[in-house]
Amino acid sequence: MSPPITPGEILLEEYLEPMGISQNAMARAIGVPPRAINEIVLGKRSITPAMSIRFGAFFGQSPEFWHGIQVECDFRALAGKSRQLVSGITPAKDLLSA
Repeated sequence: MSPPITPGEILLEEYLEPMGISQNAMARAIGVPPRAINEIVLGKRSITPAMSIRFGAFFGQSPEFWHGIQVECDFRALAGKSRQLVSGITPAKDLLSA
C-alpha cells in the first residue's frame, strides 16, 4: 500500500507548479518563512488552522478546504491504529451504569 498523499503534495502538484508559483513567492506573499512552505511540501510540517487561513486567502478558497485536507491526512495516518488507541478506554455509558 502506498503512503497517502500529503497536503504538501497537493499544494505543490495541484497548485504551485501548475500556477508557476515558487514556494518562496508564496511564502513572501502570505508572510511566512520560506522554510514553512518547504516543510509542508516535504510532509515535515502540518497545515495548521492559522496556515489554512493564509492558504485560503492566497488561493481564494475557504480555510476549511486546506484544514480538511490536513485532517483527512492525519486520520489516514492513524488508519489501523484505532484499536490500539482506544484499548483500555472505558466508555462513558459504562461509567453511568456503575
